Amino acid sequence: MIPFYSQRHVIKPGITGWAQVRYPYGSTIEDAKEKLQLDLYYIKNVSLAFDLKILVETISVVFGKMKAH
Repeated sequence: MIPFYSQRHVIKPGITGWAQVRYPYGSTIEDAKEKLQLDLYYIKNVSLAFDLKILVETISVVFGKMKAH
């Protein structure tokens, strides 16, 4: 239903991710498309530095200092 959706399975799932800290929870097809774009961006730009950035933003979201964008 969503082109390239299976590409997000190229990497192992984790407890957080770029889409989780950048996009709020959503249940529509449009929400899934937006999160897919963020997941594909992560796959294309994966690095230790990027993972550390995600970790820092995850901590901020968990402790309420910022909301998922």
